[in-house]
Amino acid sequence: MEPTPYEVGLKIAQRHRTIRKKLKISQKEMAERSGVSLGSLKRFESSGKISLESLLKLIHILGRLSDFDNVLKEKENTDDIEKLFTK
Repeated sequence: MEPTPYEVGLKIAQRHRTIRKKLKISQKEMAERSGVSLGSLKRFESSGKISLESLLKLIHILGRLSDFDNVLKEKENTDDIEKLFTK
């Protein structure tokens, strides 16, 4: 069963919080460095709710912005590949 958007948001928030703590960055410092309000950061880390722009700013501070490179990337069309191998 596929996870819900809420579940995915919470999982991303938990991962963010874990990485932030491993890097020894406080919530206040993360908010200041990213330009995201402290309230938004706290809400995100507790509920998973955040705007896309703010999320990208936070992820950028963690050096993980490239993690989003595959989001919504067009999937390969296997029909075209099959045509290469059939006559």
